Amino acid sequence: MEAKAILRDTPTSPRKMRLVAGLVRGKPVDLAKAILLNSTKAASRNVMMTLKSAVANYAQRNPDERVSDQELFVKTIFVDEGTTLKRTLPAPMGRAFRIRKRSNHLTIVIDKVKNPVTK
Repeated sequence: MEAKAILRDTPTSPRKMRLVAGLVRGKPVDLAKAILLNSTKAASRNVMMTLKSAVANYAQRNPDERVSDQELFVKTIFVDEGTTLKRTLPAPMGRAFRIRKRSNHLTIVIDKVKNPVTK
């Protein structure tokens, strides 16, 4: 049974967040956490927070099942564009340049590995 966590209106551009999301797509949760901890991208903190929330949601939905991070994997992760705040910057000769402050919505779905690999 899968679990989902959504982080809405994150003040980061979707393009920057998608770079970090691509790092953990399809990976086991313990490996994804290690990747995010060692990432230098600012968006990795938000992805880590949402991933931990998804793991907690999985534990909440399956109270009688005890699973570790090795048995869970990131099934899907995607970044949608959120609201865009439009600001103006004064420019020469009485003009104004438009600044678009973008935001995004991050969705992470985790699930249990069907056939876990044992070492």
